Amino acid sequence: MLSDPRTRATASLYGLALGDALGSQFFVPANRQALTDRTLPPAPWQWTDDTEMACSIYLALAGRGTIDQDDLAAGFADRHDFDRGYGPATNRMLRLVREGGDWRALATELFDGKGSWGNGAAMRVAPLGAWFGDDLPQVVRQARASAEVTHTHAEAVAGAVAVAVATAVAATQPELTPGRFLDQILDHTPLSQVHYGIGEARRLLTISDPVLAAQTLGNGRNVSAQDTVPFTLWAAARHLDDYERAFWTTAAAGGDIDTTCAIVGGIVAVRIPLPRGWLDSCEPLPAWLNE
Repeated sequence: MLSDPRTRATASLYGLALGDALGSQFFVPANRQALTDRTLPPAPWQWTDDTEMACSIYLALAGRGTIDQDDLAAGFADRHDFDRGYGPATNRMLRLVREGGDWRALATELFDGKGSWGNGAAMRVAPLGAWFGDDLPQVVRQARASAEVTHTHAEAVAGAVAVAVATAVAATQPELTPGRFLDQILDHTPLSQVHYGIGEARRLLTISDPVLAAQTLGNGRNVSAQDTVPFTLWAAARHLDDYERAFWTTAAAGGDIDTTCAIVGGIVAVRIPLPRGWLDSCEPLPAWLNE
C-alpha cells in the first residue's frame, strides 16, 4: 500500500481524472457502441468539472495540509472553466464568488435555502480521503469542510464523507472484503438517505449486474448525492483491486457516467496501478496544478 499521503492523493487524483475523462466520452452518441462492447473510444479523452474541482482540492491540501474553506472557495472560483460541464447553480455561484460574493451565503441560499444536495461534493473528494487515510475522524471533518464550500445540504455532505472514507479505507487496508469495506463507510457516514443507500448496497453485494443494482441504488441520473454515491460504492466494493472491471461495471449502468466513474476511479486507484496505456489517452491534468 502507498504510505505517503501526497503519493496516495496523487494516485487517487489520476484515477479520478481517468474515470471522469473516459466516462465522459460515452455521452457522445458515436461512442455508445464502444460502451456496449467495452472497448475504448478514440482519444483524446477530455475531463470535466469533476477533475477540475478535484485538482483544486489536491492543491489546497498540498499547500496547507488541511482544507481552508476560504482558500478552497477562491480556488474553485479562480479556476472555474465554464466549458467543463458545471451545473447551472454552480456556474452562477462561482461567477459571483469571483465578483466578490460571500461563498457562505451563496452556498446556503441555493435551492430556496436548502443548499445543494447534488453529487458535486462527492465527485471531487477522493484525493482528500487518500490524503488523510490514516485518520478516519479527520477524513470526516475535512470532507465535510470541503463539501460545505458549495454543497451545504446534509445529503451532499454525507455523500462527500462516504466517498472520502471509502478512499481512505481502500488506501490503508490491504486485506479488505467488499462487506468490510462498506461496513466501515457506514460506520462513519451520517444518517441520511445516502447512508441508507449504502446499507442497501451492502445487501446487494451478492448480485453482479450493475444495471440491476442501479435500479435500486440509482446511477447519478438525478445528479443527487443519494442517487449517485451508494451505487458507486457498490461498484468499487465489488472490484477494489481491478480498475478496468470497476470502470466498466460502473459505466455499464449509464446515468451520470463521468461522475460515477470519477468517484470509483478515485477510490480504486489508491490500491492498484492504472491500466497500461489508458492514461496516455487522457487529457493531461491542468498546467496550473504544477505552478
